[in-house]
Amino acid sequence: MINFEEEIKKFHPSLEIEEAEDAIYNNNISDITDVMIQMVNELKGEE
Repeated sequence: MINFEEEIKKFHPSLEIEEAEDAIYNNNISDITDVMIQMVNELKGEE
């Protein structure tokens, strides 16, 4: 049986649109393009 009081304690509201946008755009994670550019630059001897 579901204990609603326990479930409410675990609840975390989702981010608002602007907060989510900031979290996504400010996340500095390399994507495949960044990795490929780095590899090409390393092969050319640039860094």
